[in-house]
Amino acid sequence: MSTDRPTAAAADASARSIYGEWDAFLKQAIREYYDRGWTTRRGNFIALLIASGQAALALAKDSVVDGTGTKKVAIGAGLVIALQFGLRFALGGPLGLVLGVAAGASMVSYLIRNQKDVVRKVGVYKGVIADTRGRYDEIQAGWRDGKYDATDRNLMVDGLMKRFIAQVDEA
Repeated sequence: MSTDRPTAAAADASARSIYGEWDAFLKQAIREYYDRGWTTRRGNFIALLIASGQAALALAKDSVVDGTGTKKVAIGAGLVIALQFGLRFALGGPLGLVLGVAAGASMVSYLIRNQKDVVRKVGVYKGVIADTRGRYDEIQAGWRDGKYDATDRNLMVDGLMKRFIAQVDEA
């Protein structure tokens, strides 16, 4: 006896995927941007991590806890978040301890040398993230209202992901 209705486990997994949850979408976008070669777009990547705020911290936690993410992404995201909070409070001792890792030092060095560019991009990326979140919410609302079926929603979310990454590259 076959039914078209998804099982509860499949529905729960879909809700936690990029198709059902904004945070999962944003984390996946950061992973994809990293995989595209973050070292050649270092300023963009650092600005994206800072602009994404809590999503970067959640990405670092998820990568370490469940092992699904890239270890370097987890370290980089964690270090950028540490940098973001550390710069707010002190530029002295505690920050030096947190950022003692070579990758962290590299990111900090890049950030200091290119501070104006990175800060400018953070503002732009916050706007891109907000705009993308609005579009994402519209797609989800249309799907919940029955305007789109799951396949159409998934295609639209995939397209939104591609557009988001392209906008990050263009900034």
